[in-house]
Amino acid sequence: MSAFELSIIGPALLAGILVLATHVPLGAEVLRRGIIFIDLAIAQVAGLGVIAADSMGWDQHGYMVQVAAVSAALIAALLLNWTDRRWPRIQEALIGVCFILAATAGILVLAGNPHGGEHLKELLVGQILWVTLDGLLPIAVVSAVILTLWYLFRDKLQGLGFYALFAFAVTASMQLVGVYLVFASLIIPALATRKIDSRSLRLGCAYGVGIVGYLAGLVLSTRMDLPAGAVIVWALAAVAILFAWFVQLAPTKGRG
Repeated sequence: MSAFELSIIGPALLAGILVLATHVPLGAEVLRRGIIFIDLAIAQVAGLGVIAADSMGWDQHGYMVQVAAVSAALIAALLLNWTDRRWPRIQEALIGVCFILAATAGILVLAGNPHGGEHLKELLVGQILWVTLDGLLPIAVVSAVILTLWYLFRDKLQGLGFYALFAFAVTASMQLVGVYLVFASLIIPALATRKIDSRSLRLGCAYGVGIVGYLAGLVLSTRMDLPAGAVIVWALAAVAILFAWFVQLAPTKGRG
C-alpha cells in the first residue's frame, strides 16, 4: 500500500471508527427493540434537512446546515416517539413510511436542481474518502458525548430520550459517511453478533466486525476505483457473514 493510499485510508478509517463507536451499541438496542429501520428513517429525514438548507442557498459546510439536519432529525424523533406510544404494534411500518416520505420529498426538492442527482448520491453513499482529520474533530466530540450519555443512562433512556439521542448520533454520522453506510454500521455488526450471550463480548466482537469491514472496504475501493460507501457496505456484509458462520461452528457454550 502506497503512502498516498494510506493518507486517504487513514482518515476514512478513523471516520468509520467514529461512526461505529456510537452505532454498535445503539444497533444492539435497536435490534433488541425490533425497530430496525429507525436509523434509515431518521438519517433520511436528516438528509432532507440538508437538502432543504442547500435549496435555500445556505453554505454546505456552514453551521446552519447542521442546525437544519439536527432539527429535522429531532422532529422525526418526536414524531416516531409519539407513534410508538400511540400505535406500538405498527411502529416498524410507520418508520418505513417515514423513510419513504423523506426520501421522495428529497427527490421532489431537488427536481429543479441541475446538480440534484449528485447531491442525492452524496447523501446516500457519502464521501468518506474525502474526510479530513480536522473535519473529524467535531464528530469525535459529539460521539464522546453520545457515548457518555448512553453508558451513564442506558437503562433509563426510554421513549423520547432514546429517540433524541439516536437522532443526534445518526445526524452526525449521516453527513460523514452517507445514509446507506450509517444503516449498515448500525445493523450489520449487531446481526453478526446476536448469538453471543455475553454483552461485553458481543459488543467487542461487533466493533471488530465493523472495523475489519470498513478497512477491507476502503482498501478494495481504492484499489478498484469504486465508490467507497457502496464497497464498504458489501465488505461489512461479507465480514459479518463469515463471523456469524464462525460463531455457528463454535461450541454451543456461550452462544444463544
